[in-house]
Amino acid sequence: MSEPIYLLGGYQTDLARNWQKENKHISAMFNEAVAGALDATGVQPEDVQVGHVGNFAAELYTMQGHLGAFLVETDPAFSGLPTGRHEAACASGSIALLAAMAEIQAGWYDCSLVLGVEQMKTVDSARGGDFLGTAAWYEREAKGVAYPFPKLFGRLGDEYDKRFGLKDEHLARISTINYANAKKNPLAQTRNWYMSEQHANSTDRFNSVIGGRIKISDASQVTDGAIAVFVASRKYAEEYARRKGVSVDSLPRILGWGHHTAPLEFDAKVAESKDNPYVLPHTRAAITDAFRRAGIADVWGIDAIETHDCFTTSEYMAIDHFGLTAPGKSWQAIEEGVIELDGQVPINPSGGLIGAGHPVGGTGVRQVMDAYRQVTDTAGGYQVNGARRVATLNIGGSGTTSVSFIVGYDN
Repeated sequence: MSEPIYLLGGYQTDLARNWQKENKHISAMFNEAVAGALDATGVQPEDVQVGHVGNFAAELYTMQGHLGAFLVETDPAFSGLPTGRHEAACASGSIALLAAMAEIQAGWYDCSLVLGVEQMKTVDSARGGDFLGTAAWYEREAKGVAYPFPKLFGRLGDEYDKRFGLKDEHLARISTINYANAKKNPLAQTRNWYMSEQHANSTDRFNSVIGGRIKISDASQVTDGAIAVFVASRKYAEEYARRKGVSVDSLPRILGWGHHTAPLEFDAKVAESKDNPYVLPHTRAAITDAFRRAGIADVWGIDAIETHDCFTTSEYMAIDHFGLTAPGKSWQAIEEGVIELDGQVPINPSGGLIGAGHPVGGTGVRQVMDAYRQVTDTAGGYQVNGARRVATLNIGGSGTTSVSFIVGYDN
């Protein structure tokens, strides 16, 4: 990337909260996240030149569109601030970040506020599942189908099983690791929940099947959450570092990015990839593009991964698509402990979507915020020792929109 993009930090709400039960409107989520980000970073409100909101379906969950306007109301200094809202299903937050980065690289702005948000606990699970179906081809894949996305991602596991073989015990291990990591994360939705490997391997009334081969323990959470981060040009980062009394080189950067979109229907994806070693080749391309732009040869040049485990099958896919194993051999990295918190390349030290939570439009921003925590040694109990570069993978739909970032330092 020509103009370096600096990441100045931000703020995340507690993902265990239910904002409707608190009698709070979605605008309150904006207010807390922005105020928290300003306080945490020391960025002056007057310095913010533009705002971007990532959100999937506020029109459905909260009967509210035009979300960019809520950013303007979070601080008096933001009056007249240019803002916009971006949507790409579960990858909405990452698309908002890409838009902010592009404007900085174009020289339009020097300091941008990016906020990812979703309020999901406003409807029952069946209605919420129907809303989520709009991230697929609704008429063909979701209309009249109870909980369509567990079934779609169950089919991702079925495709692995067909091509390479897949043992459910490996999916259970992924779930167990993510829940264990979440217990170390004070903002994780499931930090006080019970999970064991024995429970994740069981199929009973406490861990029932919700779609295809997907059980409750294999699924991410229904989550309310807002996450705000600041991204900046070198010009602003230098001024900011001077005020902080630190070197600009101590501020992490977004070193690389990748963004690809596959066909919307799952069947079309499978058909397109039938002769490819990777089940989701466009997801693989997003990852390798991020590596290339960051000047990283392969996955062994990063220290941790925050990936999109909307279901255990999507993390299983990510393991080989990142290159931790050859295609179809993800089970090796699971059995060898590579992805555990103390492994060679820990995956989802935060707990991921299964453990930390999945506020759909906010997840991409949350992943980047957690990458920032890792590389600045501020992740607390889930800190990966010596982390200097962290990769993210955010996926919208059934592997449709894939965005990957590399956060950290050049060396």
